Amino acid sequence: MQRKTPPFRADHVGSLLRPAALKEARAQRERNEITEEALRAVEDREIEKALRKQEEIGLKLATDGEFRRSWWHFDFFRGFDGVTFYTTDHGIQFHGVQTKAHALRITGKIGFSGHPMLDHFKFLKAHTRVVPKMTIPAPPTFHFRQGRAAISTEVYPSLDPFFDDLAKAYRGAIRAFYDAGCRYLQLDDTAWAMVCDPSERAHSKERGDDPDALPARYARLVNAALDGKPADMTITMHSCRGNFRSTYIASGGYEFVAEQLLGNTGLDGYFLEYDTERAGGFEPLRFFPKGRKQLVLGLVTSKSGKLESKDAVKRRIDEATKYVALDQLCLSPQCGFASTEEGNVLTEDEQWSKLRMIVEIADEVWGR
Repeated sequence: MQRKTPPFRADHVGSLLRPAALKEARAQRERNEITEEALRAVEDREIEKALRKQEEIGLKLATDGEFRRSWWHFDFFRGFDGVTFYTTDHGIQFHGVQTKAHALRITGKIGFSGHPMLDHFKFLKAHTRVVPKMTIPAPPTFHFRQGRAAISTEVYPSLDPFFDDLAKAYRGAIRAFYDAGCRYLQLDDTAWAMVCDPSERAHSKERGDDPDALPARYARLVNAALDGKPADMTITMHSCRGNFRSTYIASGGYEFVAEQLLGNTGLDGYFLEYDTERAGGFEPLRFFPKGRKQLVLGLVTSKSGKLESKDAVKRRIDEATKYVALDQLCLSPQCGFASTEEGNVLTEDEQWSKLRMIVEIADEVWGR
């Protein structure tokens, strides 16, 4: 019952803790003590090490750990036409901590006319022996946290043309990654999971949006972005409630979005967080369609180094089979280990132990 195509029974969300050598090189570059070429050489070397490690522990996929990024999402969005990246007076508020004070504005027509991350993927593909997996932020993430307030009313008097242009830009990005050889693409999203939190819905209203209408709106956006997707390309989506320095933003089960997210989007698979009670129960999985789609259970936390009990994880998988057939389930951490370059509060050894355990559990549950 192992899978030869993605998502795999043992999978992972994408980002990895930045090694000390990479952190130091990035700091040196910020102080103009080394060149861009010197930084890139360190990135290349550390990515190759991470690829070998992923292969050694038995994963059938590998990412570059997002080692060339500072942010999981802003670094990608900055490459779109019409986007202005700027410094604010405060960062994104997590529980007890804030991120760096950066944000985006939409100041022109959204478009995709090439991107440096295409070269990032080409390096990944050229240096791994397993399936290269690329991760980019999902289209709804471009809207939810900043909302109507961040979108120029002169450029987009109404939001329908904005969403149309955004979907078109994503179709261009998907085609560009496909042409570069990508067959496993993951869209990382915070919008779907965060709108499940009543407090986040209240913030959405404050930004000028209608949160009750967003699940259906986001389903249309995702499907428009996927229009024309090549048949031999797997595109999954990871839903996140916030992941910065082992903290979070939102709480709430998937009930508010499950019917639209699971039942009305044309994705090939879904990575859902289920590492704490903040994610609610498995009941919303009743909307997951029978068939070829895969649901990846994020039952192993990336927020702490404590290793979960294998038996406890297996019991949770068994509980999920009340709603989704075992053959449609996979296992992963609930999120990446370093959504930003700062990383979560655990060691690299603990990170690799968690990923190794996921491979072992997958072998024990689904066979080698």
